[in-house]
Amino acid sequence: MSMHRKTITLTEQQDNWVKGQIDSGHFGNDSEYIRHLIRQDQQAQEQLFELRQALKKGEASGKSRPLNMTSIKAAGRKRIKAAD
Repeated sequence: MSMHRKTITLTEQQDNWVKGQIDSGHFGNDSEYIRHLIRQDQQAQEQLFELRQALKKGEASGKSRPLNMTSIKAAGRKRIKAAD
């Protein structure tokens, strides 16, 4: 994988935060920390996309009906008994 050099500008507070993460031993250098943040953002964006897709699917599935909490609880108790 090829690497690309980027120049970023941080506030003093942000720079101190990054240095603190490195000093704590969580990361070896600034680049490792920034790559970690990018990976976290990528995962968060993927999860958000999946959630939005699930919401669209749910909305397209038709009209909702009221929940019957008694039957939901009964089904849960049945599953717990079956697991024992």
